[in-house]
Amino acid sequence: MQLKRFKTLWGHEGALQEAISQVIEADFDGIEAPVPETPEDARAFGQALSDNQLLWIQEVCTAGSYVPRRDASIDEHLQDFEAKLLSARKVGITPDFVNVMGGCDAWPIDDSVRFFSEAQNIADRLSIPVSFETHRGRSFFSPWNTVAILERLPDIDITCDFSHWAVVCERLPHIEWDSIERAAQQARHIHSRVGYDQGPQVPHPAAPEYAEALASHQSCWEAVWRAQQERGLAYTTMTPEFGTDGYLHLLPFTQAPIADLWSLNRWIGDEELAHFQRWQAARTQAQKIA
Repeated sequence: MQLKRFKTLWGHEGALQEAISQVIEADFDGIEAPVPETPEDARAFGQALSDNQLLWIQEVCTAGSYVPRRDASIDEHLQDFEAKLLSARKVGITPDFVNVMGGCDAWPIDDSVRFFSEAQNIADRLSIPVSFETHRGRSFFSPWNTVAILERLPDIDITCDFSHWAVVCERLPHIEWDSIERAAQQARHIHSRVGYDQGPQVPHPAAPEYAEALASHQSCWEAVWRAQQERGLAYTTMTPEFGTDGYLHLLPFTQAPIADLWSLNRWIGDEELAHFQRWQAARTQAQKIA
């Protein structure tokens, strides 16, 4: 199994070509981002990825931005979902898959089950692979809701961003190990941000004071890799997703960021490639001994 890494455009303030240069220099495989707003920008985005032989993960949020509109109905979420899947045609290239922040955390389980079931039917009808993300504000905001929904929908794929669960539960994600292992059974994609018990993003994942948080997330990512390998996946995907918008720590008064966003994502991307290679080597060695 191979690891493919993607750069998020969330928080990237430079030109698209700068982001592409960063992807190439870091030896990442592609970009994760929504469809650009204008048809001209969408075509330019697709052409740039195609010219540089980069993959694309399309990002979709239903009925709102990262947090949904509280009054949006299930039907509104579904209509928005289908429209955004179809909007990928403006880009001119096919996404590797679509990462979806869908549903609403305030819905009863039955409503979330209906949404994901019907959304998957839409994606199947359009022949577009989708993966639904564990994200605050959304139906998969907590480990317990996620497991309850997955038990009723064992065939949908999910994106595991365990940093959201860390802050929702006020504890590191490995503590809810049963939920981690259950989620891993349906995991397609990983967002490798490191959260801690009071926030979704540590100031820097290399800092020794956050070593326990990093190790917790890494153990959870290994659970995903193990489940994917056992399912026979040819490759796994990961987007380092340290971000802005209240995630990146800022100094009081000046609002100066305490770290460069790309340096954070580049560090975790490199660390997780090395981690993945160590994990694979250990698995291979254990199989030889057995």
